[in-house]
Amino acid sequence: MSAIDISATVRERAARELRDRILTGALPAGARIDLDAITEEFATSRTPVREALLELSFEGLVRVAPRSGVTVIGISPDDVADSFTILGVLTGQAAAWAAERIGSDELEALRDLAADVAARSGDASIGEANWHFHQKIHRAAHSPRLLTQIKQAARVVPTNFLTLFPEHERHSLDEHRELLDALAAKDADRARAIAERHVLAAGRSLADWLQQRRGA
Repeated sequence: MSAIDISATVRERAARELRDRILTGALPAGARIDLDAITEEFATSRTPVREALLELSFEGLVRVAPRSGVTVIGISPDDVADSFTILGVLTGQAAAWAAERIGSDELEALRDLAADVAARSGDASIGEANWHFHQKIHRAAHSPRLLTQIKQAARVVPTNFLTLFPEHERHSLDEHRELLDALAAKDADRARAIAERHVLAAGRSLADWLQQRRGA
């Protein structure tokens, strides 16, 4: 692995971790981010951390100012609801196209991924396995343009979502089975409805969570 690859990996990890903290309210609006502390936490140089913070500033989550440092802008419950609605439309379309275009090998791979998610029930690693499952559906739509749009929109979903909201775990596993059945039946309308409902329910949970934290 080259130095450039290592730097990119650290930047991505730092951006993902800081984004999760902001999306879940662990870093609330108005909080200051200490560049030196973050650099020490990720055991790296300042460059990838600066790049991670610039990435978050482009997403509207932080404000980077030359003299005042980095301040969290945060995200409101309404913005979360709007973002998940957009993501729901995109993932719904991906599921519909996947139902029409998925190959038998892809469907079998999806079944294996769904089984892997179920096997990780109650474990912190379930979030990553869950994302791999959904990403495989997005790819089965065979639309690079849609995949790019989903990748951008999905940043609003904390990577630890199922750990943060364990009540969604059982429901998610049930919907995975429903979605697999719809894909196998080539039922585009049903696949779209299940995928969109799946995302909207997650968005409501996160928006409510943030609203409660603000009230507290």
